[in-house]
Amino acid sequence: MKKNLIYIYSFFVAMAFLLGSCSDDDENIKVSDMTSTQLTLSSSDALVLSRDIIGETVLSLNWTVPDFGFEGAVPTYNVVLGVEGASEATPKTVSVGNNLTKDFVAEELNEALNDAGALSGLENQINIWVEAVLGKEVVTTSEVQSLTITAYATTFDLNSPWGLVGSAAPNGWDGPDIPVYSTAVANEFVAYATLVDGELKIRQDNDWAVNYGDTGADGSIDEGGDNIVVTAGTYKIIFSLNDFSYSIEPFTWGIVGDATPNGWDGPDVPLSYDPTSDQWRATITLNTGEIKFRQNNEWTIGYGDAESDGILEQDGGNIAVEAGNYLVSVDFNNRLYTIEPIDIWGLAGDAAPNGWDGPNLQFTPDYANEGVWVLKKVELLDGEIKFRTNNAWDFNYGDDGEDGTLEVEGANIPVSAGIYTITLFLADTENPTYTIE
Repeated sequence: MKKNLIYIYSFFVAMAFLLGSCSDDDENIKVSDMTSTQLTLSSSDALVLSRDIIGETVLSLNWTVPDFGFEGAVPTYNVVLGVEGASEATPKTVSVGNNLTKDFVAEELNEALNDAGALSGLENQINIWVEAVLGKEVVTTSEVQSLTITAYATTFDLNSPWGLVGSAAPNGWDGPDIPVYSTAVANEFVAYATLVDGELKIRQDNDWAVNYGDTGADGSIDEGGDNIVVTAGTYKIIFSLNDFSYSIEPFTWGIVGDATPNGWDGPDVPLSYDPTSDQWRATITLNTGEIKFRQNNEWTIGYGDAESDGILEQDGGNIAVEAGNYLVSVDFNNRLYTIEPIDIWGLAGDAAPNGWDGPNLQFTPDYANEGVWVLKKVELLDGEIKFRTNNAWDFNYGDDGEDGTLEVEGANIPVSAGIYTITLFLADTENPTYTIE
């Protein structure tokens, strides 16, 4: 066990005997008293969770079988975690069956604490107890034990009021603007943008009341300054309101390898920045083969996985994959990645660019909202469309009543020529819906 990471709590739950005599038809268990004994912790009573200890056991609990005063009782147990002072949240209950122990790894404990209302990045006083359950009733609990734990955020709110606008931006001078995200440095912001030849400015709240340009093209932003000239490319754009500096540098992350459509020579399958998790992600169809991650479609900075343990190393070994459809997520801050099987939703139809046979135009998951898929700015013809998974007709949705509700194998959806954003709302499998705007 690593010092300051592994914490052992022991709950000895001593249950009282039944009060008085019970008749044959008495179904209620009466508990007159209960006590618990806490063992000494093996380390400090403060625990700090972080992404760099994912997979490590950070908290272990054990307890004894209660004495119900009769033989044959088969209880199950819950471990309950509550956050002191979290008035708008309810304690998190973790069922453990009839086990008498529970080990929490870092990410499991962190998720439970977030569900219980813990504040990320701050010390929280966590109350922990064990419940004994017979049937569906909690018949007794241990005494409450307390532990100070700092949880980490599983989702981020990195949105800022700032945006990029201009003839070089996808939406021109009228916007909406390219989103700009907060960074770990106060008043320092970043955007990842694919631009065309043109000009650019920084403005607040999609409005011209507060905007910045660069008068003199000297690498310093000025309020109301001149437009910033850029050439076509994909960039990382950083600006600071501390010293009013800014930089625009070519920047992409991508997936390369013989398992990808373009092989080892690329161009790479691009990863998109997800501000809700501070990760880079892509949905991709892979062949059986190998992949790596690299920056800017070149090998100056490339990552593999030497130990096949989900941890990236610069210039590490190729990552073996099987053929399939996947959600690939990469945390370059902590050099962690996951490759998860996923059904990829796509658009087919004679109104779609690739017709009924495809390949489909692929939707992108809305990572902040489970079950939501978005396809932005698709140009459609007069005709019909449907939605299907994985470029196949094994599972598809149409709309029998043209009422915005989807049905499996439903009718084709008529559309008129135009440029649209299509959103699928699939979290409610009994009532999936869609919008075309």
